[in-house]
Amino acid sequence: MRSMEKIRQARVITAIKTPYTQTGEVCLSTFDKLVERQIAAGVDGIVVGGTTGEGQLMNWEEHLMLIAHSVSQFADKLLIVGNTGSNNTREAIKATTYGFATGMHASLQINPYYGRTSEAGLKEHFNRLLDIGPAFIYNVPGRTGQDLTPDIMTPLAEHKNFVGVKECGGNERIAAYERQGIACWSGNDDEAHDAIHEFDAHGVISVTTNLIPELFCDLMRIPQPQRNEELKPLMQWLFCEPNPVAINTALAMTAAVKPVFRLPYVPLSEQQQAQGKALMAQLQRGELVGDGQPEMIDKQAVVYI
Repeated sequence: MRSMEKIRQARVITAIKTPYTQTGEVCLSTFDKLVERQIAAGVDGIVVGGTTGEGQLMNWEEHLMLIAHSVSQFADKLLIVGNTGSNNTREAIKATTYGFATGMHASLQINPYYGRTSEAGLKEHFNRLLDIGPAFIYNVPGRTGQDLTPDIMTPLAEHKNFVGVKECGGNERIAAYERQGIACWSGNDDEAHDAIHEFDAHGVISVTTNLIPELFCDLMRIPQPQRNEELKPLMQWLFCEPNPVAINTALAMTAAVKPVFRLPYVPLSEQQQAQGKALMAQLQRGELVGDGQPEMIDKQAVVYI
């Protein structure tokens, strides 16, 4: 078990992609290669089965297996954060308990989505989960339909197992939390450079690091406003459709993963792929995760599972 201080030292955490075999199973060999590249790039941690990792499309057996596998393979090299949140408190408690039993260092907990609840219900939901072990609270109103305001977050931050917030509400809110001593990780890649270097964020939980881990880590460790602006169009392209549609497409374009898509996710359109190909072509060989320069996805090779 890592100490809270050690967990909070993680600056760059990748919301790692989950790759699949042609028959639709989680491809552990490819997953390991993706994580090993993250380690080589200097990433401090991974979120397993997050939105980017399509935990929402996994059954709990797959989800918990992947967390356990990540712990077994990489817990001595990386912070392992298991996305064991749910809009069902009972399911979240069960998954979080199992996740800690397999050795994950912290959980990622989201507020109940669709079946939204009251402020009192939110606090009870999170406190039950915080009681189990260290947790990041994830605030992403665009996905949940409900903002976790400071009135909700500030009391939760007093819990001994509260690590901090993955905050998508902008850098001004991050700065306000950090002034209160509430640790924050930016949830918006195109804002993360400024979040860390100007607004005192502890770090970022990133999608972009799946594709350009060395470049992104370098931005987060050393202020580089000009380089950040140069890379912003690529970061923004990775969110041209709801995540993880674009990162799935990009990693298939670079042959980092097979073009296997779990529905309802499908590849970007040819026009969108062409935009991404042009942006990725501006980078040096070796800066992208994958086996070569990006190519448009062969429609005939795409598998839907």
